[in-house]
This record gives sequence, structure tokens and C-alpha cells, in this order.
Amino acid sequence: MSRDRVYNFSAGPSVLPESALESARRDLPDYKGCGISVMEMSHRSPMFQEIFDTTKARLKAVLRVPDSHEILLLQGGATLQFAAIPMNLMEGAAADYAVTGHFSNRAAKEAEKYGDVHIACSSADSGFDRIPAQAELKLSPDAKYFYYCANNTIYGTEWQYVPETAAPLVCDMSSDILSKPVDVSRFGLIYAGAQKNMAPAGLTVVIIDKALAGRELPITPQIMSYKTLIESDSMLNTPPCWCIYMLGLVLEWLEGQGGVEGMEQIKRERARRVYEVLDNSRLYIPHAEIGSRSDMNITFRTGDKALDAEFVKGAAARGLLNLKGHKVAGGMRASLYNAMPMEGVDALTDYMKEFEAKHHV
Repeated sequence: MSRDRVYNFSAGPSVLPESALESARRDLPDYKGCGISVMEMSHRSPMFQEIFDTTKARLKAVLRVPDSHEILLLQGGATLQFAAIPMNLMEGAAADYAVTGHFSNRAAKEAEKYGDVHIACSSADSGFDRIPAQAELKLSPDAKYFYYCANNTIYGTEWQYVPETAAPLVCDMSSDILSKPVDVSRFGLIYAGAQKNMAPAGLTVVIIDKALAGRELPITPQIMSYKTLIESDSMLNTPPCWCIYMLGLVLEWLEGQGGVEGMEQIKRERARRVYEVLDNSRLYIPHAEIGSRSDMNITFRTGDKALDAEFVKGAAARGLLNLKGHKVAGGMRASLYNAMPMEGVDALTDYMKEFEAKHHV
């Protein structure tokens, strides 16, 4: 593809690898000579089963998912998992929740419908600008699981450690999955909406320790029962076929980048270049504390809402799109997901420096 394409800094749906888009364009009307598109295939057909199996195997290999865990390729987004997790794992008892941003707060409130929610930590008082340290976690002896969101897209914070807990870890990795190695064996459940680092919107990946399945509340709908979904290999109903196909293409691209190990080095360099500008600026104010900063979503502001709006408008005129911060946080946000090319980062930092030179007195 030509560079007529803009640089998309959206927090999601987000940028996809150009090679994956090219393959999708080629296959769109006729997948590998079969005469139909993936979007037209029966999910029960041998052709789609091959796509499904290959994609699932690729994801298992890239993340080194142990045989103790099952990969589910589902619908419903992260929001559905806010309810599915307590319905399946809380057993009507209690769970610990770390509230470090907007979406973990929503998840905790949803879980309150199904049992007792203990807030193990919260950074709300400081505007969600930091991740509490291990020593700050107030863990409950009766918790069935400990829930946290690994990366907070709105406020630009990211857990730099995996919490140590007696209860199984449940983690929303929607916005940093596939950006670094993860020891999946340490987690009871990992889930991720695909629309940030994996595929188009419409697919949700759940990776669950199979020993935790089968504990759901009697009121749990079958479409939300992990046990039922495992038994049906994600095909209790029609899965998001096109998104699963796209995930396979993204994983193929990722393998060419050196897998998650290679991607970790690339994402650190992307983030370093932007934070370097922020840390040497007299105009921009980073939101997240050093030590809690996200490599995926970098949030900052000027302190002047009119100037923030001018920054976003000027960026868009240069093909740097979707830099406006989330409505609950304001300011600016640069989302640097896996498929963001380094050229896009350099275009952003050049613009940031020029804008500061023009406006800082």
C-alpha cells in the first residue's frame, strides 16, 4: 500500500498491519480459489475449520499457551466478559478487583451483581495516573480471583509487574496483548478485545485455565458458560469468522517481526521516542507517572483545552489522525499499537516539536 494512508493513532478500532490488509484485499472476493469470500463461508465448512484451527494454533504458539489452558475465539467484546467472569468464577462469593482506570471500574461494578467485590486497590483519587505497587494491594482471603486490567487505554498507565496473589489471576489484556511475552501459566484467565492489537472489532479472545471451567452460576446463559464454550470449541453459535481470519493474518505478520519478543523491543522504542519529547518539553504535560507509563497509549495535554484542540486539528491536517484524548480524560492520546510503523511515530514527534516551538513562550 502507498503512504497515501494516514497514520492512525486511534485507541481502537486501531491500525492493522498493511501486509494483513493486502492479503485480505486479495482474498476478499475469492479465498484461495474456492470461489467465495471468507465472509460467505459456513463456520461448519472444512475450509473455515482449517482457518480456525490454523489461527488458534498460531495464537497458542505465539503466546506459548500451555495445554492446561484453552483458547476461545468469541463475540461480545470485553464488556461481555465483565459479566461472564463473575458468573463463571465468583461462585456467588467474592473477588478482588484492582481499579486503575475506567474499564476496570466498570468491570468491578458489573461484578457486584453476582457477589461481593473487594476493591484491592484504586488510583481514582489521583486521577488514575499510576499503578499501585504490590505492597499496596489489599488482598482478601476469600477471593475466588483477582481481577486487573493490564493496560489502561484512557489514562495511559500499564502494570509493569504481574501481581502475586493466592487467588487465580484474571486479566484484561485488550490493549497490550501480543506486545510482549506473557507467562500464561500464571493466569487463571486472560481476555482481550481484538480491535487494538489483534484484528478488527468483533472478536474477543479468552484464554482460560480449564480447571476453572464448570463453576458457573445456574443463571449463566449457555453462550457465556466457559465450560459449554470449551466443549463446543468456540462454536456454540456462529463465531466472528472474518475477524478470526484477520487474526490469522496478523499473527502471520507478527511471526515475521520476531514474535512477541521482537515486538517488545519495537514497542519500547516507539514509546521511548514519544516520551523523550514529553520529558524534554516545557509545553506538554504527561498524565501517567514514571514507572506506571503505558507503551501502548501515551496520554498528555498542554493545560489549555483550546490549545489541545488546535494540536489535534493540526495533526489531522498532517495525516496524524485520532490523537484526541478520551472524553472522560481530555487532552491528547497517541496509541502506539503493534502495527504502528516507526515512521508514524517519527511523524508524530516531529509535529510535537514543531507545535511546541510555535506555541511555547
